[in-house]
Amino acid sequence: MDYIYRLPFFVLEVPNLRIKRPSWFVQPSAMIIFSLVLLSYFLVTGGVIYDVIVEPPSVGSTTDEHGHTRPVAFMPYRINGQYIMEGLASSFLFTLGGLGFVVLDQTHSPSTPKLNRILLICVGFISILVSFITCWIFMRMKLPGYIQS
Repeated sequence: MDYIYRLPFFVLEVPNLRIKRPSWFVQPSAMIIFSLVLLSYFLVTGGVIYDVIVEPPSVGSTTDEHGHTRPVAFMPYRINGQYIMEGLASSFLFTLGGLGFVVLDQTHSPSTPKLNRILLICVGFISILVSFITCWIFMRMKLPGYIQS
């Protein structure tokens, strides 16, 4: 197999090129890459691809027993469907929980003072807890009777 890969180079000669990197091209910082990954995570978990294909409304409406219409943010009883605001709210909470884990990871730096470490642990833990509880409430609103405590 190696001989087959070398065969074109017996006939062809690789040119000696001196390619310079453009001066305006710089390596992006780690924070820019992190921000792009976090933004793409937010958009993908928010269901932007679904929203572009299906084009659901931003919020829905329902009629109560008195005949009044009121807006609803969650499409009840449809696990495979969503309103735009529902997807963005859930995506925000997923991202908040993920950022909580990132903050907790920053507490392991040995140069962090003890007070800052305690504050980072509290902020990370609270963001994870708020994200979890709110997503749990959203799931109960989406599918009433599914998660019984």
